[in-house]
Amino acid sequence: MTRHLFLLALLGILALSSPAWAEPRSIPWQQLSPADQTALKPFADRWDRLPPERQERLRRGAERWQRMTPEQRQESRERFRNWQELPPERQERIRKRYEEFRQLPPAEQVRVRQQYQWFRNLPPEQRQQLRERWRSLPPDERRQLKRELQEVPPEQRQQFMRERLKRDGK
Repeated sequence: MTRHLFLLALLGILALSSPAWAEPRSIPWQQLSPADQTALKPFADRWDRLPPERQERLRRGAERWQRMTPEQRQESRERFRNWQELPPERQERIRKRYEEFRQLPPAEQVRVRQQYQWFRNLPPEQRQQLRERWRSLPPDERRQLKRELQEVPPEQRQQFMRERLKRDGK
């Protein structure tokens, strides 16, 4: 039962993240592949009453799940477990930030992803130092630093931050 709830929630998350390419139409349960029926079993009793958009999202999520390697599935389970452990307020903040991200132009999304990757590639001690420094900045200085960072190419940001921290005596 717990496994079914996990799969149900995981499929829901996967389904919510898939883009809508075309106007979906209702798919009768009997027309789903055996693999899809197995993955979507928790929905079997109400499948025909689900809106076509939801059916399509769930079906795509099931297909993605089936294409995942065992390692990818395990990683996905772990991320989902971590998500469930977050307080509701934190989950809501994350959802809000994700929606804001989705509203950005594609080029801006690429820039944000590059900055995130740059940050993730820093040594843990340096990431922690930057977090602490950021939290200690007054709002005006945060805005200024954001502006400055946007002008620095991703490959030069580490050097920029080192110089900035040195200049500020940190």
